[in-house]
Amino acid sequence: MEITPTKEDTDTAAALAVSYAEDPEKTSKKVSVAKVASMTPASLVMTNNILQEFGHSVADNAIQIRHLVTNKLLLESENPDARVRMRALELLGKISDVGLFAEKSEITITHQSSADLRAKLRKKLEKIVSPSEDIEDAVIVNDVFDISEAFGEENEVEYDD
Repeated sequence: MEITPTKEDTDTAAALAVSYAEDPEKTSKKVSVAKVASMTPASLVMTNNILQEFGHSVADNAIQIRHLVTNKLLLESENPDARVRMRALELLGKISDVGLFAEKSEITITHQSSADLRAKLRKKLEKIVSPSEDIEDAVIVNDVFDISEAFGEENEVEYDD
């Protein structure tokens, strides 16, 4: 039996499927035998197909989803389009088990005792408060450097503001 659904059949099937998705018990109570009997065969077939396709759990746990995604990416890695192929390979490389493109950073924590930290802090503060005697005072030069004497008058350049 070949059934060609109309726009009305599609809308009825979609509304019924959405209603079941939101609250299956309430929808089951509302949809009586008389209401189902008044539906067209195309609406019934489409509703059944939608519920069969989306009415069960796709994956029971995260491991199954992980395997599904990995398998789909493996299939896409054979795609004739180079962009799709490269993206699939990139995503496969980012899987944590592979870790090929994972960005890792290492943090090294050095634990020190309170006494060690106090000693280091005291040493730094002493350097700030009483600097070592190796520091020399700056020498002030009062000589004026005349650039025209050094380079001559012909190198003089005028600048516009």
